[in-house]
Order: sequence, then C-alpha cells, then structure tokens
Amino acid sequence: MKNWFLRLCETHVGLASLLLLLTSLVLTSSGFALPSDHPVPLTRTNGARAMQYLRDVVAFGPRPAGSAGHKKLELYLRNRLNGDHLEFDNFTAITPVGKVPMSNLIVKFPGTTDGIIVVAGHYDTAGTVPKFVGANDGGSSTALLLELANHLRMKRLQGYSVWLVWLDGEEAMQQWSDADGRYGSRHLAQEWQNNGTARKIKACLLADMIGDADLNIEHDQSSTPWLEDLIYRAATALGYQSHFFGRTVGMEDDHTSFIASGMPAAELIDYDYGYNNAYWHTTEDSIDKLSPKSLQIVGDVLLGVIQLLNSHDTQ
Repeated sequence: MKNWFLRLCETHVGLASLLLLLTSLVLTSSGFALPSDHPVPLTRTNGARAMQYLRDVVAFGPRPAGSAGHKKLELYLRNRLNGDHLEFDNFTAITPVGKVPMSNLIVKFPGTTDGIIVVAGHYDTAGTVPKFVGANDGGSSTALLLELANHLRMKRLQGYSVWLVWLDGEEAMQQWSDADGRYGSRHLAQEWQNNGTARKIKACLLADMIGDADLNIEHDQSSTPWLEDLIYRAATALGYQSHFFGRTVGMEDDHTSFIASGMPAAELIDYDYGYNNAYWHTTEDSIDKLSPKSLQIVGDVLLGVIQLLNSHDTQ
C-alpha cells in the first residue's frame, strides 16, 4: 500500500482531534448503541485465538505470491475453512517478473436479505524484502479473517450475506505502481463488475496492518466517507474510539480497486507501525510487535459495522 496524504500542518492535527472529541461527546450524549436485536450477536472476538492463527501463519515464513511458503499458507487456509462455502478465484497475474499464478479465497455466509457485505484482507507478503515474514503486513489480516469466520459460521444471517475474502497479490513484485500491486483485488473487482456482483455489494471493508500493539487506525481520505463514519461510530459505541482516527491519511490499497469499480469501500489500517512507520516492509515486522487486544478491537469494530449496515442506520 502507499500513503499519499498526511496532515499538512500541526494545526490540522489539533483541529481533527477536537472534531473527533466533539463527535464522541455527541454520540455518547445521544445514547447511540449498536442494534441489540440483530441475529449476529455483538460478541467480542477472541484475540487470543486470532493470535494463535497469526503464529501459525508466520511459521510458514515469507509468503510472496507463487512461493513455497505461500502455497503452504493457502493449504492451511483451505483446511481451516473446510466445510464452509469456500470458492477460489484463480487467475494468472502478468507481473514485471513474469506470469504468476494467484488465487483469491472467498468464503460466503448467506443471509436473508439481498445484498453483500465484503470483509477482506491480503494474505501474501512482500517478496521484495529478504526474509520478510510480514507478521503485521499480511499476517494480521489473514488471522483476523479466520477469527471472523468463527463468528459467522453455522449461523443463519438475518440480513445481508457476508463474504470473507483473502486477497492474493497485494504486494508489488518489484515496485509499487498502478500495474504492480493489488493484483488480487484488481482482478476480483473486475470480475464482480463483469458478472453483476458489484451491484449487490453494500460495502467492502478492508483490514490491513491491524495487529500493532500500539494500535492507531487511520482516518483514510481514500475510503468511502459514509463508511468511514460507520467505522468511527462502531468504535465509539464499543469504547475503542481512542484507537481510531487520530490521524488523517490517504491510502492506496486493495480497497481502492473496489472503489474504482463502483463499490463503496473503506480501509482499517494502522500505517504508523513503529516510529515513523519504521517496521513496515522490514524484518522488524515480527510477531513480538503485535497484540491480541489489537486484533480483538478491529474484529469487534468490523462486527459492529456489519450490524450498523444491517440496521440500515448509515446516516
């Protein structure tokens, strides 16, 4: 992913913080709460279990698309999702290093209302960094989606269908550009646009780099604004607002592929991983920097946003 916008000056940071505080006070004073009668209960996600999935994922070592580690991880995901409605979006990506086979994994949990909520994250790691295990960048999203599957499995969803998507090929094969990176999301967004699925998508929620023990989810200027509002509302209702929207950035990541194809999408990302993002795309992106609590926070908020979308309370 690439960050194209940061605060222009310190006064902007102060203004944003004030606005977020006022928003929090308004929401609290109005008694806002997530709907209590929705059939997908607002249970807390299991951060410890998500962390164990993450340890399993990191144990496979580097996992760039087409690598041995990547194939082992794909088999692990297949085994974990055995019994779910699992589909594979297989394709061959044309990259600067040649043709690379890739696969998006899609688990579909059917609902009773027409419409689809997508929750996605990438499962590959950057091949441009030697010995890069991507605990946060690639690993955290992979693990959290597995934990979310536990909360959706074996339920009859009284609302929109929820699709969990493990995206392949988010990382660049050589250098990030419009043509090198986001291979899986670009391919899938085009497929959904061609076959009419895009018209059924109510929201795409992307998780990336969400395991940092010092969790600070960005306010992303590239995301669909009303979905960003729902994220903050859910975070506030759950008491997690201090971990959200302390900084405004603009991210180019997998969610922008879906936005470009006409689907509303928003990203939950902490792009300040270590001082001045020092751990990003380095061998310092290791599991000791991550926290089960952070995984739980993001998982809880994603479930909260799903509830808000199903309550049609999007204003």
